[in-house]
Amino acid sequence: MSDASAALGVRLYPDLVERGGLAPALIETAARHGLDLGRVTAPEQGRSRFTCAELHSDQGVVCVKLGSQARYFMIDLRVAGEIIARGDVMDLAQVAQVASAWQAGLTVAELTARFPFMEEMRHRPAPVAQVS
Repeated sequence: MSDASAALGVRLYPDLVERGGLAPALIETAARHGLDLGRVTAPEQGRSRFTCAELHSDQGVVCVKLGSQARYFMIDLRVAGEIIARGDVMDLAQVAQVASAWQAGLTVAELTARFPFMEEMRHRPAPVAQVS
């Protein structure tokens, strides 16, 4: 059994096993659909090198991870390390579409309107320090 098949699980992600992990599968899927993902990276070591991918753009980072009990992709949009939107989807092509739209400059509001499975994260404003 290869490292990729042990990490990913052949039953849930045979297509990702075949391509050597999530990051290479995303790159191939985007190319097949004519989508620009920007720079795609994966951790260099451990199980996560097969199960995680980060797509870097001027807007921020799209982090993608895999479900472990069922086939789905978890997407986080991060700006300055803070998650501003997230969603789950079962189709890798839709993951590539979200990342490409983010790379192209769509706002979070536009992105969540276009992709209903994505949800903007509502954050409470930080308390303002009182000066006496």
